[in-house]
Amino acid sequence: MARITAVRESHGLDLELLMVDDNSRDGTVEAVEASGLPWARVLVRTTERGLATAVVHGFQNASHDTIVVMDADLSHPPEAIPAMLAALDSGAEFVVGSRFCPGGSTDAEWTLARRLNSRFATILARPLTSISDPMSGFFAFRRNLLDRAGPLDPLGYKISLEVLVRAGCTHVAEVPIHFTDRSKGTSKLDWSVRGDYIRHLVRLMRAKGRKSGRTP
Repeated sequence: MARITAVRESHGLDLELLMVDDNSRDGTVEAVEASGLPWARVLVRTTERGLATAVVHGFQNASHDTIVVMDADLSHPPEAIPAMLAALDSGAEFVVGSRFCPGGSTDAEWTLARRLNSRFATILARPLTSISDPMSGFFAFRRNLLDRAGPLDPLGYKISLEVLVRAGCTHVAEVPIHFTDRSKGTSKLDWSVRGDYIRHLVRLMRAKGRKSGRTP
C-alpha cells in the first residue's frame, strides 16, 4: 500500500483503495487493518470465487465515480494511475494500462511460450477490439459506463473485455506500463482458463452482433 499512498499524496488524488478478497486468509485483511488508512478497505467474499466476479463486486461497492481496476500483487504499477486518469479527462471512455503499446514492456522473466500465448490471445480478440493489450487487467473508466453496458456476465478473468465490449466503447486510450511478474503465488493460466477465454470471446461476439443489429 506504500506505493498507492505515494501516488495518492504526490498527485493530490482522492483515491479509495478497495480490495476484494475471496476469504484467502493470507493476511490481506490484517494488513489493511494494520495500515490504519481510512481510505483503504477490504471486502471478504465467503460464498463466491473468481477474479471476474470479484471485480464486479468491487464495481458495486466502490464509492467514487471513476473506477480503476488493477491486480493487488503490484504486477500493475500504481504509478501509471495519474496518466490513466488524465486520459479519461481528455475524452477517453475506457483506458487500458498496456504492456504492448509503444513504451510498454513485460518482465524479463517472461518465457517465449508465455509471450506467444499472450499474442495469440490478442489475435483472437481482434474481432472485438483493436487495442494492443485486450488481455490487460489494468484499466479505468467512469461509473456511468456500467449503465451503458447493462448486466455484466463475465466468464473467466478478462473482465476488461466484458466492460469494453458490452458498453460499446469506441474512444479507448492505452497508457504504456511495465508489467512485473508476481513475486508470490502462481499464475492462474491453464487449459480450463484458456477454454473459458474462448467461450467468453464467443459470448461477447454475439453481444456485439446484437448491439450492431447483426445476427451472428
